[in-house]
Amino acid sequence: MRIVDVSAAAWRKSSHSNQDGGACVEVADGFATVVPVRDSKTPGGPVLILAPEGWTSFVAAVKRGELGI
Repeated sequence: MRIVDVSAAAWRKSSHSNQDGGACVEVADGFATVVPVRDSKTPGGPVLILAPEGWTSFVAAVKRGELGI
C-alpha cells in the first residue's frame, strides 16, 4: 500500500457535485498519479485515493445514474 500525503492539498468542489449541498465531492489537484477525493461535509474525514482511470470511471458512472447519488 502506498501512502499519499494530502495534508497540504488544495481542495476544490468537483464540478460533478450536487449544487444543492447534498452530494458534495471535493478533489485535490496537483497530484500526478492519483486523484484524492473526500466528502466536503467531513473535511477531516477519510480521503479516497483513486487512480486517474478510477476517477474517470466513477464520474462516468455518476453521469449515467448508476450509483444512486
